[in-house]
Amino acid sequence: MPHDSNPALSHLARIGRTRLAHTPTPLIPAPRLAAGISAEVDISVKADAWTGLGLGGNKVRKLEYELDPARLRGVTHLITAGGPHSNHCRVTAAAAAHLGFGCSLVVNGAPEDPGRGNPRLHRLLGARIVTVADKVDRTPGMEDEARRIGAAGGRALVVPVGASTPRGALGYVHSLVEMHEQSGGDRRPPPWIFTSSSSGGTMAGLILGCAILGWKAQLVGVSPDEPAATILKKAGDIALGAARMLDESGSGPNGADLGLAGRVRRATAAVFTTDDFVGPGYGRSTPDGKAAIDLFATRAGVILDPVYTGKAAAAMIAWIRKGKVPAGSRVIFVHTGGHPAHFR
Repeated sequence: MPHDSNPALSHLARIGRTRLAHTPTPLIPAPRLAAGISAEVDISVKADAWTGLGLGGNKVRKLEYELDPARLRGVTHLITAGGPHSNHCRVTAAAAAHLGFGCSLVVNGAPEDPGRGNPRLHRLLGARIVTVADKVDRTPGMEDEARRIGAAGGRALVVPVGASTPRGALGYVHSLVEMHEQSGGDRRPPPWIFTSSSSGGTMAGLILGCAILGWKAQLVGVSPDEPAATILKKAGDIALGAARMLDESGSGPNGADLGLAGRVRRATAAVFTTDDFVGPGYGRSTPDGKAAIDLFATRAGVILDPVYTGKAAAAMIAWIRKGKVPAGSRVIFVHTGGHPAHFR
């Protein structure tokens, strides 16, 4: 079915979106990278590190939907939360600056040096930094900050951590549709698609996109932190929530049932996830991750990061070399950004 006649994509077009990303991002062939892995595969990189706003990355696509123009009416500030090196906080601060809002970032823990990496960029973009002790303190911290802004006469929109919500996941339906078109669509065998997956929103959008298009791409989510079963559960739940949003965007008082829920469940069941590449923990580099970063840099001119994409690339390389990805396959590596981590 052509994309312009797909009912679910027609429903998606009805949902409010503030354009922030430079899209479509390119799908870059990487033949020297493939040769360096010593496998008979065709590798391309989906360059979502190049979405533009605030040094880009996957969070820009998600924020386009979180910042639906209807949700921004009367808003004076954006609030979100993350760790002190959060890419999501960086992009949210950039969106606030671009749109003319104040911004507060609730971060758990202080950075080693606030003058480096993402902490430096958070401040450069004009965000107010509120430091809390632990992850569990972030939500109360955002609520306190919203009350402070309200008491001063403003109005805050709270953006959930990572923008990994059903609404935010809709941004990654677009990325999946782009990959489908850029890689030859249904005229060629479906590819393997590797991506880092933590809070679940990016993977959820890819799952929903595959369900919408009926594309049998083999999705592989690589965890940088949590157990594989946890990241798959989160992504599946978010994808189902996003499918419900598309149903509810149809005409009529009850919307139009697109029958997406069953397709999303089947697509989720087909996803592979792995936590074999976490190493010593979140944000801590691994030897395999460092080797993958070096290989991508020297053989593709692509800069990965040690927190997310380096570990995802390590998984892709290992799976290809061990034959988990069959010879002759096409592979797409989704580059979700994060290179400021090199400057921590």
